Formats: sequence, C-alpha cells, structure tokens
Amino acid sequence: MTVIKKLFLFFFSPASVTVQAFTGTYGINYGRIANNILSPDDVVTLLRAAKIKNVRIYDFDHSVLKAFSGTGLELVVGLPNENLRDVSANADHAMNWVKDNVLAYLPDTHIRGIAIGNEVLGSGDEFSGFLLGAVKNVYNALDKLKLSHLVQITTAHSQAVFDDSFPPSSCVFKDNVVQYMKPLLEFFSQIGSPFCLNAYPFLAYMYNKDQIDINYALFLPTKGADDPKTKLHYDNLLDAQIDAAYAALEDAGYGKMEVIVTETGWASHGDENEAAATANNARTYNYNLRKRLAKMKGTPLRPKSVLKVYVFAIFNENLKPGPTSERNFGLFKPDGSISYDIGFHGFKSSSADSPLLSLKVRGNSSIQLVWLLLHNINNGYCTTACVVKMVIEH
Repeated sequence: MTVIKKLFLFFFSPASVTVQAFTGTYGINYGRIANNILSPDDVVTLLRAAKIKNVRIYDFDHSVLKAFSGTGLELVVGLPNENLRDVSANADHAMNWVKDNVLAYLPDTHIRGIAIGNEVLGSGDEFSGFLLGAVKNVYNALDKLKLSHLVQITTAHSQAVFDDSFPPSSCVFKDNVVQYMKPLLEFFSQIGSPFCLNAYPFLAYMYNKDQIDINYALFLPTKGADDPKTKLHYDNLLDAQIDAAYAALEDAGYGKMEVIVTETGWASHGDENEAAATANNARTYNYNLRKRLAKMKGTPLRPKSVLKVYVFAIFNENLKPGPTSERNFGLFKPDGSISYDIGFHGFKSSSADSPLLSLKVRGNSSIQLVWLLLHNINNGYCTTACVVKMVIEH
C-alpha cells in the first residue's frame, strides 16, 4: 500500500467522515453498450465542460476508473448482476473484488459508491436470492478496509417492485418481492443507505396513454393529479412516482429512508408504436427536469428532502437490445455533439478522421496543457474563449 493511500485511510477514518455518494442534485449514467462512443478520457472532458460531477457506471471497467483519476468527478461503480452469485457465496471473493476495483484506485479516483446489481428484484428470481448476501459481503469488505464511511452501498430498483403505485399513497411492495426487500431495507437502514429508484415517466406514459396526460409526464402545465388519501396535489408524474416509493417504504416500516432517483430519462427516437419518443419530447423532459432540480426542493410528500437524480444517459448506445427507444436515451450523440439543446455544450461535430483530444492533464504539466490547448484551437475543436474558460477551471 502506498504512503498516500495509507495517509488517505488514516485521515478519512470512519470517525471523521460520513458517507455521501451524491453531491448537489444532478448526476448522469455513463452506459457503454456501444461500439462508437467517445473514449473515457474524452468523456471526462465532456462531463467537466457540462459541469456534471456525479456519474454512475454499470461495471468496474479499469479504463474508466483510470480516466476518472485526478478529475474530481464523483463515481459510483457497479457490481453486475452476473457477479452476485459468486460475491454472495464467498466473502474472500468480495474482499478481492473491493481491493482490485475500489481500493486500488483510491484516492485519486473519487469512487463514492458501489451499486450492487441493477433492478434485481421484481423482474424474476434469477439473482434475487444472492442480492442481500452480496450487499453484506461487499459492505463487510469495505468495513474491514476502513472504507465503509467513504463508499456507499446501494442497489437500484425498477418500478416492477411496486404494486398499486397510483395514487402514490396506495403503493406497496409486491408480495413476491417483500421476502427479499424487507431484509435488504433493514440492512440499508443500519448502514445509512438510500432507496434507489429507476423512475421513467416515459415508460409509464407509453403503457398508459389513455390514463396519463403527456404534459403531466413532461413537466408541462396540466391539471395534474390529486391523492385522495393525503390530499396532496401532483403537477408532474416523476414526483408522484417518487412519493409512491416513499409510501411503499412507509408501509414496510422504513419511512425515514431517503429515495434517490438513479435513472430517469426520455427517448428521442423510437419504433412506430413509440410515438412519444421524439427529440422534442426528450428535450422538453430533460430541460424541465434540470429546472425542477435547480429549485432544490423535495416532493409533495417529502418537501424538505431535496431531490437527487441521475439522468439516463450520456450517450445513445447503438448495441443495446430491445426496441429502438432503448438505443436513444442519450443527451449526447456518440461523437460528443448534443442530441438536443438543454443547455449543455457538446464537442463540435467534426469529420470522423479528426479525433478529439482530451483536455484532462495529469499532474502539473504546464507545457502539456499549453500544447493541448493550442492544438485544440488550431484544429477547431473549441474556440479561444472556450479554452480560456477551461484554463481558469483548471
């Protein structure tokens, strides 16, 4: 173990730090099921220019972990579903995984969380029985390494875990989920982890077009909906989905647990039967979501709990299976140019033979920084004003 790593573990001991995997209100998912997207180094440049600090990945790819080193970006790594069985069955394997994929990259890469599986419960029992064991083994490994107060353990759930989610106050966990969910919630309540929800008004609208006003799903002016039990009024569908999760947690006995949205978004293109998947609707949803989060407020049921959201996703991913919409959730196109304008500035769309250069500079190499800046100006990758701004940010 290096001297720097030892000092890091000493000064950031459990007694001095409370785990917090999310700063601010806005984050993004970095999916990579594609063969045409930017390199991890260029993704770092893109995210820093957009001032997006919170990032989730679905695995522990070392090229990504290395690229995020020294950037200040806050990263949540993923333990994929197919790894749950092994990590659940063997504590030594969990320890080795944490050492190889978390400890080895700290403190330079700001790994702030580990997502154990993704949407494991509610969609079949293939991995359900391994989730809690994997969660406990990874947490215990972190604890032994004195990292449990630095790296937060979570798992994200789809809305398939819920029954009767409208009105929000009627929401409960499905009977076939409760046996797995309650022990998981009990453990999360002990270690201070939030409930992570993948919430998609886009999907809810697609499946219930006759019952849901699209304006309600897009944060546009609408009559909204009222909950007859709580007497609360909802002017958008996302808030209602989140409060439904709070109601289910309350019913299960964990009403004080925070809900964080780990995925939400809107597809910009779809199949013939996905008429709502348009660039205009995607722009409207994501732009209004940013405005909603900028208000730093909670939901009608939890007005004081400031909402935290990871949008899905950075890129359109051309190799994702399923309907066309699945491959078109990106805020950015594979070359780094914007899919539509919600206030972010992507890379200038250029010819395929003009590779973008990352402005991420390791260490204090002023010569390297100047050379990269001049090269990017001369090749038209960014304007002089853009470069001046990036220098100031460094």
